[in-house]
Parts: sequence; structure tokens; C-alpha cells
Amino acid sequence: MPKARANQAADAPKITPMMAQYLALKEAHSDCLLFYRMGDFYELFFDDAVAAAAALDIALTKRGKHAGEDIPMCGVPVHAADGYLSRLIRKGFRVAVCEQTEDPAEAKKRGAKSVVQRDVVRLVTPGTLTEDNLLDARRHNYLASLARAAGEWAIAWLDISTGEFATRALADREIASELARLAPGEILLADRLMGEIAERGIEAAAEGAITPLPSVRFDSDNGARRLKSLFGVAALDAFGAFGRAELAAAGALVDYVALTQKGRLPTIRPPERLESAAVVSIDAATRRNLELVQTLAGGRDGSLLATIDRTVTGPGARRLAADLAGPMTDPAAINARLDMVQYFTGGSEPRGALRALLRRCADLERALSRLSLGRGGPRDLAAIRDSLGLTAEVRTLFMDDRLGGPPEGIALALDALGFHAELVDELDRALAAELPLQARDGGFVAAGYRPELDELRMLRDQSRRHIAALQERYREETGVAGLKVRHNNVLGYFVEISPRHADKLGADFIHRQTMANAVRFGTVALGELEDKIGRAAERALALELECFEMLQARVLESGATILAAAAAFARLDVAAALAELAVAENWCRPEVDDGTGFAIEGGRHPVVEAALRKADAGPFVANDCRLDGDSRLWLLTGPNMAGKSTFLRQNALIAILAQIGAYVPAESARIGVVDRLFSRVGASDDLARGRSTFMVEMVETAAILNQAGPRSLVILDEIGRGTATFDGLSIAWATVEHLHDVNRCRALFATHYHELTALAAKLDGLANHTMRIKEWQGEVIFLHEVTGGAADRSYGIQVAKLAGLPAAVIGRAQEVMERLESGDQASAATRLAEDLPLFAEMLRQNGRSREEPDVPDPLDDRLATIAPDDLSPREALDLIYELKRLAAERAGR
Repeated sequence: MPKARANQAADAPKITPMMAQYLALKEAHSDCLLFYRMGDFYELFFDDAVAAAAALDIALTKRGKHAGEDIPMCGVPVHAADGYLSRLIRKGFRVAVCEQTEDPAEAKKRGAKSVVQRDVVRLVTPGTLTEDNLLDARRHNYLASLARAAGEWAIAWLDISTGEFATRALADREIASELARLAPGEILLADRLMGEIAERGIEAAAEGAITPLPSVRFDSDNGARRLKSLFGVAALDAFGAFGRAELAAAGALVDYVALTQKGRLPTIRPPERLESAAVVSIDAATRRNLELVQTLAGGRDGSLLATIDRTVTGPGARRLAADLAGPMTDPAAINARLDMVQYFTGGSEPRGALRALLRRCADLERALSRLSLGRGGPRDLAAIRDSLGLTAEVRTLFMDDRLGGPPEGIALALDALGFHAELVDELDRALAAELPLQARDGGFVAAGYRPELDELRMLRDQSRRHIAALQERYREETGVAGLKVRHNNVLGYFVEISPRHADKLGADFIHRQTMANAVRFGTVALGELEDKIGRAAERALALELECFEMLQARVLESGATILAAAAAFARLDVAAALAELAVAENWCRPEVDDGTGFAIEGGRHPVVEAALRKADAGPFVANDCRLDGDSRLWLLTGPNMAGKSTFLRQNALIAILAQIGAYVPAESARIGVVDRLFSRVGASDDLARGRSTFMVEMVETAAILNQAGPRSLVILDEIGRGTATFDGLSIAWATVEHLHDVNRCRALFATHYHELTALAAKLDGLANHTMRIKEWQGEVIFLHEVTGGAADRSYGIQVAKLAGLPAAVIGRAQEVMERLESGDQASAATRLAEDLPLFAEMLRQNGRSREEPDVPDPLDDRLATIAPDDLSPREALDLIYELKRLAAERAGR
């Protein structure tokens, strides 16, 4: 805000009415950039203008003066505002959109200097976006609220663009992983909890989009009342047994939406209470390492989601992404989804027919949300009409005897599609073939829907014909062939006739003006026609807007059934898409049960296989994996580049795919439900939090060892490599033992520490496996096959050679390796150090210390007896000479 605002009262006489209005609105929204509507532009002033101009790379100008200083100003066109809003939101700004709330003509009636009334109509924040061009159609944009009450945590989340609303109680350790699962665009947090952001991992998950709110907004009693009022119920028991923290989070969420939307709320589904054990717990590090929805580089291409997504609708894509983010743990629910997929694998023609229909289906959820928030237009009504019109066609498809009776999941989806013939017919009769983007543009109501509107349009569009008809009538009545009906801006419409025929006009003609060669008259009929023509366009638009409001209200009355249909379309889309994927890629249906087995035959990495095919780089080498009984923990050795990390990841991804109800890339798969999935693969640091690569590795490993249980699946790669050899080996050794004896989980542990293979003799659940390689003519060939046993060496130098290290470095490394391998490591290291001048002197000193450990050193003894504070200057000088002599004697020994 301007420096002068503090002295606003004193400067009040100098402030223009418009600037006074602006300052009052800005004062009420001081934490936002204010988009102040002026005609066809949104203007920004003062500090807002400076910040926005820099963020948007647009010109910063000035407009008038305030308190004797120029007022910085910039602006963006209203028609292009969404693009600028998107850029500002991505850069962390919040924007208050201020619109003109009255017609400028009305303002003029109050006086020439009256200011058009304006008000903020919405606050645009990262979690409250609804416009299609501000959102990714294939991703949810969650607004989340995190609350703590009675010592318990809970989270509530809402996508206001779709109406999805849910809550979940959380343990302390689950906060970061749940935020990683949801990836919300914005997180609401009580201001009293802001100090716990770093401790709970909230900031990293929110990527900076954290909005603190007064703690009073997180009151559980108020939250309960807010939800009851929103859904029109006396009790919330029908929705679930919500705890105090869940009510606090959900209530704050709804309040914030009402605040940012200025009292208007989207159509929101009743809150779904998600049980903590209902989805697989996957922490943020594991999601990142496995690249589930985005790669380590931050892009979508190359992720598991991008590889498996064959959906044809935006809601279907969002449903698949949500499924992938939260795999299920209930075998019955998983197998119900698998039944749906299997049903669609039965024939390509019915599956293709369904997908063709779904391609015509619009985004019902987001269209409905825009309408409910007052931001919708005629095209949203048409989208709802056309999509709901497909429900009958979809049901007809499933009457095909070739498919047989649909499984329960599909039958439920077909029921949820509902019946909307009456609404579809109403919208079909009401909407024209060509529709504008905004209702205010008019022309969207079909001819014949409202007769009075047709008449107004006829007057507006055919005014010349009406004037010509009236002119012809007057000519016939008066017998004056030269009579004309004309128009000017002073008289409006008038009858013009030559002076010699003026006496032929009857009393119905009212004299208006006499000219040298013409006399002008007005008539009641002409005045009425002029009034109709002059107001026809305005009245026609007003009537169209009235029709739009009526149709919008009609749609919103059916909001719940429309959302149900949208969810059903999305679920059918996902099932058909996964079937399409399974058939195209030759994937199999997994067996999922509540045991602890894990048996994969011919498993493949879905992303790597797709990349190899795209690059025409040959087939992917499939591998088996059996984690149960006496081999529930595999110790995997082998050289770099042999495929250890790929093997680890592919088995974790197969488990995830199975538990979202998808077919998997394998010949066969039997999986006991995984309740927690942990991955420690790859190297990364966290310098912002003062963590080195090794520290990050240890933090993630600690989380695994502290949380994994018998139903968990753990994949670990190269634990201990970031420190000294013996330190790393010791850590890896102890980790394997802990996984085996304490966690007792299913695990894949890849390592270069061949010494660990000796653990197979003492740990009955550990089995050694290795990556096969072949040496041929001095070269190493990676076969990418997993087999029983242990690797004899790591082939690191050969891999370094493949990487392009200089020949001299490779040669020297081979020489050093040969010396190290020629005898015991301690003596080899000693011989090696003697050849390295940098360490030769240290070795000699250490050698002497070891050879003469009992010989006293006079210099050290003398230094130990010195008490510096007791020395006089003369004694200190004498001591220096003494120490110098002792040092010389030691050097000569």
C-alpha cells in the first residue's frame, strides 16, 4: 500500500472519489493484489502495481498523484485476465477481483462525478480455482485443511471445481505422507500451528501454498454446525463418525470457501470419511522415488500415471490419478474393481463403443461447479445437457448379450448414471445451436422457447422492415406517395412530407418541425415503435439472462444426481481404460488376497518397457520375484547398470497397480495386500534443511525401520554407500538384520556390499539373488536377469569405462584394483599408500608410532606440564627456547 495511507484522513479532501473507493477496498483485502475493474481493464495501483508488473513482465505506468506523489499503475485486459491470474497464482500471489456492481448509466444519474459502485466478488487463491484455463483437466486441485483438536490431527480436503469432499483422522507420522498423497494446491492451517510447519513436513508438501487462518475458525463445534447447515441435516451421523479434529478441519474448509467466493458455495458432495487403514500408506520419499504421478524432474511424462493413463475424459483421468495416489487395502474392493476391468477385456467392440460415447462426455463436475458459483455460461448448460443425454445410450450398450451380465461395480455405476430425460429435454428446447461463452453476450436462447423473446428479437433485428411497413401504411392512408419515415439523433423517428401536402395529414400526425422544403410530424404509433425498437435489444438480453438464471437454477436443483452421474462416468472410463491398457500391453489380472505372499512371474517395469518400445530398443527382460516363507527378504547383488534398481521399482509398481484394481505387467501375480509401501532408492539431498545426501538416506531408512510391519513391502537400494566403507557396511548389515528380525516385512535389499551375503546362513528368511552378467572379450554384457546366488564382484571399473572415463584413469584404477586384490586389504592399502606421495609421510609417521608405541616423547611430556597462566614473561621466553630444543631433538631421531 502507498506510504500516504497512514495519513489518509488528513489527505481526505485531496483524494478523488475513485481513489477513496480503491483504498477502502484495498484496506479490506490487504493480503491480496486488487484487480480493480475500470471499463475493459483490471487496474492495479501503488505497491500492487509494482509487484504485478514485475511478476507479469508488463509495463508499469502512472496515473495521477496521491499525497503529492505519482501513483504507480499497471493493468490487464478483462478478456485476457485468466492468463494473468494463472501466472500470479503460480508465483504465490492471492488476487481479489473487484468488479463494477452497477451500470455506469445508473451512476451518472446520481451526478456527473459519481463513482460506479464496485465490490470484490471473489478471492482467487491456489486452492479455489474453477476456470478451465486455470486448471489441468486431468488433475484434481485440492484445497486442504489441517487441524488439531484434543491432541488429535485430522485433514479435510475439497476440490471446489468438482465438489469432492472428504476427511481423515491422522496420526502425527501420517501428516506428511497424506499431504504427499493429496498434493493440495493450498493448505489451511491455524495460525497457532504455524510453528510446527517444518517439524511436521507440511511446508515441503504444500510447496509454499500455506494459508494461516485465525485459530477460532478451527472450532469443532462451529464446524459441526457449519456442515449441518450446508447439507440441511440435524445430525452428521449418516455421513460418518467424525472426530473433533475432523469437524474442525472440515468446518474451516467450508468457511474459507464461503469467504473466498463471497458467500457463494459450489455444489459439494456430503463429506466422505476415509478410514486410516483404507489406503496404502506411501510416504513422500517413496512417491518421489517411484515416480508415481510425476518424475523426479517434476514432469508428467515418464511417470507411472502417464504410462497407464488411457482414459478419454477429464474426470476419468482425475479418478485414475486419485486411485493411483491411494491404492486400496481391502481385497474385496480391489477385486470388485478388477471384475470391472476383466468385464471390459472380454471384447474390443463393446469397449470401443463405450469409449467412443465417453469421448463425447463433457466435464460435468466442473461445469456444475462454475454454474453454482455464478461463473458458468451457456456452454456449461449445453455440456450438462449433452453429457446427461448420453446416460441412456450408455445403458443401452450393456444390454448387449455378448458381454453377459455386468459385475456389481458396473451395475452400480449404471444405476448412478440416473435418468435425466426431463432436464435434457428442457435444456435442448432452450439452448440455441451456436452458443456464446458468456450469458451476457446473448443469443443463446433457441427460437420458439420464449415467444416474447422472439418478438423482441424481431423488433431488434427487423426494425427497417417495420419502419418500411409503417411508412407504406401512412402513404396509403394519406394518399401521399412522397411521404417518408426518417430518423435523426434529435427527433428520433418522424414522418417527413413536402409543405404542399402537409394539409393532407390528419389529427393523428403531430407537428414537430417545419423546414424550407419539408414538414416533419410525429405519431403515437411511430413513437411506440421507436420505443420498442430502442429498448428491444436491452429487453431481449434481460429476458435471455432471466432464462439463463431459470435454467441454471433448474440444473442446480439436480446437482446431487448430476454429480453422481459424473462419478459413474469417471469410474466406467477408468475401468474401460485399464482394460484397453491390459489388452494392448498383454498384462494379467493379479490375485489379491489378505495373506502376506508376494509371487510375481515374468514381471516387467511398465514405464521402462514403454520407453524401450518407443525407442525401438528391444524387449524388456522379465523377471520373477517370490517374497514369502524362507525368502521374504531378498538380498540382491550385482554391478551397476545391471538393472537392480529397475527390478526393485518394478515389483513395488506391480503391487500398487494391483491394489488400485488394475491388471499388471506380468505373466502371473499373487499379492497379499500391502498396507505400507516404503522405498529408499536413489540419491538426493535436502540442503535447505541442512541435510546431506547421506543424512537424507539415513532419515528415510529410519522411517522405514520404525514403521514397517509384516504386511509392508520395502525396497532398499545401496544403504550405507554415502559414508566410509566399514561404517556403511555396518549400517547395511544392521539394517538387514532389523528388517528380518524386527519388521519381519517383505523386502528387496540391493547392495554392493558382498559381505552381506553371509547373512543368508544365519537369517532363515533371507535369500541371496544377483543380476546375471556375461564377460566377453574383456567387455561386460548386462543380461538384466535375476537369478539365485551372489555376485562375485561389482564390475565398477567396467561400468566406469562405459561411462567414458579417460583411458589413463581406467588403466590406473585397474592397477590399483589388482594391488588391492593381491593380498589382504590392510597390507595392500599400505603398499598402495607408499606409491601415493600425498600419503607417504602420514604412513611413515603412523608406522613409527606403531613400531615404537612405548618410547616417551620429551616434547609431549613437557607440553603436558605447562601451566600458561602461572608463567612470568621471563619464564615464558625461557620455555620457548626449551620447547624449540626438544622439537629439534625429536626431528633428529
